[in-house]
Amino acid sequence: MDRRTFLAGVVATAIAAGCSGGDDSGPEGSPTGDAAAADLPASLFALGVASGDPLPDSVILWTRLVAEPLTDGGGMPNAPVPVSWEVATDEDFDDVVADGATSAEPALAHSVHVDAGDLEPDTEYWYRFTVGDLTSPVGRTRTAPPAGADVERLRFAFASCQDRQDGLWTAHEHLAAEDLDLVFFLGDYIYEDDPSSDAVRPGRTPEPVDLVGYRLRHGEYRSDPLLQAAHARFPWVCTPDDHEVDNNYAGLNEELPQDGGSGSDPEAFRQRRAAAYQAYYEHLPLRIDQPSGGDARIYRDLAWGSLARFYVLDTRQYRSDQACARPSDIGAPCPEVDDPARTMLGEEQEAWLGDSLEGSDATWNVLAQQVVMTRLALVPGTDDLFNLDQWDGYPASRQRVIDRLRGVSNPVVITGDIHLSGLGVVTQDDTDPSTEPVATELVGTSISSSFPAAFVDAIGAIATASPAIHYVEARYRGYVVVEVTPDELRADYRYVSTTAGPQAEVSTGASWRVRAGNPVPEGV
Repeated sequence: MDRRTFLAGVVATAIAAGCSGGDDSGPEGSPTGDAAAADLPASLFALGVASGDPLPDSVILWTRLVAEPLTDGGGMPNAPVPVSWEVATDEDFDDVVADGATSAEPALAHSVHVDAGDLEPDTEYWYRFTVGDLTSPVGRTRTAPPAGADVERLRFAFASCQDRQDGLWTAHEHLAAEDLDLVFFLGDYIYEDDPSSDAVRPGRTPEPVDLVGYRLRHGEYRSDPLLQAAHARFPWVCTPDDHEVDNNYAGLNEELPQDGGSGSDPEAFRQRRAAAYQAYYEHLPLRIDQPSGGDARIYRDLAWGSLARFYVLDTRQYRSDQACARPSDIGAPCPEVDDPARTMLGEEQEAWLGDSLEGSDATWNVLAQQVVMTRLALVPGTDDLFNLDQWDGYPASRQRVIDRLRGVSNPVVITGDIHLSGLGVVTQDDTDPSTEPVATELVGTSISSSFPAAFVDAIGAIATASPAIHYVEARYRGYVVVEVTPDELRADYRYVSTTAGPQAEVSTGASWRVRAGNPVPEGV
């Protein structure tokens, strides 16, 4: 089955699942006990399937049983639902190599996370779920190569920032047709904003502040057939940024107090953050423990033989609050910025990263993270203006990470957040771009979230005048495809022609190469 045939089939199945028959189940709060399959709605797999976080012998398989994603309870009974799963080496499931049964629990919004094990390394598989005589769409996934194995090629994509109200996800349609091994999604999987009547796709659920609200927002996003198709095509590795909870939040500091007051209530925000983390877990194929007590251990690593090791970071949950006590994240640094106690990663995650890098023998070492690390003065040649929500607001923490990166081979940073494409060089002294280059940073544009049109020319001029910045493009949406070999890493910046309508073409706007042993990129 070729890629476009697969894409068409998944989209058609997703649309059918989302639009099929009525809901015969009882409301949430009906008697407990296993729900009989005969009493469940036919549109049970309305959010599709997904896989993620592959290891050499296993992969996480995901689905959520829900018939009405935009209603509290999802049109499901308040009872566990038995679910069967299968993994096969072919899309017709003639050769089933792993299967099992689990339970979709109401406490987890009837989501299912299966760690499908005893698989062969470096192998393509197909998977599906069954409830009674109802069968899910079929997904394709793969396992990682054996630990330490020589690997000649890895192709992955990374993406971020899919504000549903800002545009159609035409990028996901083309992403699903790429030749890839896996996808990294670097944050802003949902946006928490209130609906806007003049949006490209006006929102259908109010701003979430509790578990019900975040479940509804995720259900709204996951109902999109193009997103479902991209999930069903590849295993994904996901990490959140801020909008999965609240714009620009830092630790237990929210952007704006919900009660309209002047101060933030950390315990009240912990409850909101706990709800957001719970819903995030319920809707993605994550190899992490279920969030508990308002916290979630999201950071983790992933190896691809001896070729590459990925360090998936969490730059929100443990960070110090943004400095200088201003309502905007843009401003001049104050003395607080340079406080060595300020952190982006938190003490425990920073120690984990250092130990993991120290123990790596991979050819390429990639930080998969959220906010721009390369120094970017917004008034070139001065230290007058920075985005203090980025690593520029945490220079001591950034310097500690850079010092660790100097000890590994071929460090690379992949980044989302900023809604533009870019390429920079992280230098030995984070405040001086003329010092020794340490790592290449690839910044990916957004799936749909817009960059302010009024500032497109300005950011281009800033980048041109900044010696650490080699490329910037703020007009187009899309994703980045990266091909890694032992000798080089190549990044193709893929842009869609529009997110305003359903018909979009995709093209490569720029290509860059990083040769092993030299972190300074070259245009291709």
